[in-house]
Amino acid sequence: MKPIKLLCWLLATVLTASCSTGRALAGPPPPDWIGGQPPTIEGCAILPADNIWNIPVDALPVSPRSVAYIASIGADSGLHADFGSGTWEGGPIGIPYCTVPGSQPLVPVSFYYADESDPGPYPIPPDAPIEGGVGSTGDRHVLVLDRDHCKLYELYDAHKQPDGSWPAPDWIGGLRPAGWTSADAAGLPILPGLVRYDEVRSGEIRHAIRFTAPRTQRLYVWPARHYASSSTDPNLPPMGPRSSRGLRADFDVSGYPTEAQVILTAMKKYGIILADNGSSWFVSGVPDERWDNGALHALRNVHGHDFEAVDSSSLMVDPDSARAACGLGAVFAPLILWASAGEGSIERLASTFTLAHCGACRLTDMPVVAIITSVLRCDN
Repeated sequence: MKPIKLLCWLLATVLTASCSTGRALAGPPPPDWIGGQPPTIEGCAILPADNIWNIPVDALPVSPRSVAYIASIGADSGLHADFGSGTWEGGPIGIPYCTVPGSQPLVPVSFYYADESDPGPYPIPPDAPIEGGVGSTGDRHVLVLDRDHCKLYELYDAHKQPDGSWPAPDWIGGLRPAGWTSADAAGLPILPGLVRYDEVRSGEIRHAIRFTAPRTQRLYVWPARHYASSSTDPNLPPMGPRSSRGLRADFDVSGYPTEAQVILTAMKKYGIILADNGSSWFVSGVPDERWDNGALHALRNVHGHDFEAVDSSSLMVDPDSARAACGLGAVFAPLILWASAGEGSIERLASTFTLAHCGACRLTDMPVVAIITSVLRCDN
């Protein structure tokens, strides 16, 4: 076997093997060569690198129902950051979370839908932050991450009782059984889709972002597990579809404040996932006093018609798994072209390809042409 062919074979073997290295929910992040760094909080990977929340979707095809979905949500409605600094109606702006050690005392939890909930007790601290504050009449989400065991607990409509218990629906673990709800209407986890200040400050968000729409269909699509509507109107979006490329690939973010640019760039690469009924294009994030509300307000200049709904079905490995398939074709297409076109042509053709299109299976974010050049040197 020629060295070039052997190296390509070894590269394919490594990429294919790396797709099965993720843990069920969260854990220490894998080395970058295995799957790219998934988002982390206090050492816990927020879902494995090959989870659909952490996979780039900017190369996926547009859904045939994209125009209808966008119109129903509001083609001319502006994007709204449903998070920020300060307070609104007495409560923090956004969905807060907290982390606890593995030794956090467990407390009883009761549920609206016990048959669709993971039984307690849960490590909910007595002072756990509640969405909207303790006096909120809204969704009252409570999100708790056990940082020692990398396990996420999520509650909806959470009210602490005098005995220290918390009655609320919940979400724990990986993809829920089909038809099951969670702390979110779509049966999805909430924390993996929130915009956090620290990741924006780092200059990069490496996951899809949660958003809401006023009306949805009595249908859910992977990775969602639950619907929250009685309407069968096909022009309404189901729970779970990705709007990305979307922002469209040609959308210019350069004129926006730095914080908004980071958020919009993530939307172009990883997309936004419809997870609940609510106001049009409301994007979810974590409250933080460091947010510049003026910069977040600039997102209102982005409108529904700037998005496209994409078809992510090609990434599905198993309908009951949140693990995403790897688009190896995006990696090896330039190598195949090189075999027939020669080095000079491939440097021109491969300049638009990056390993980021392989999602969780990328080795690095360097252009494919750089790897091809390395391969050529090794073959000399």
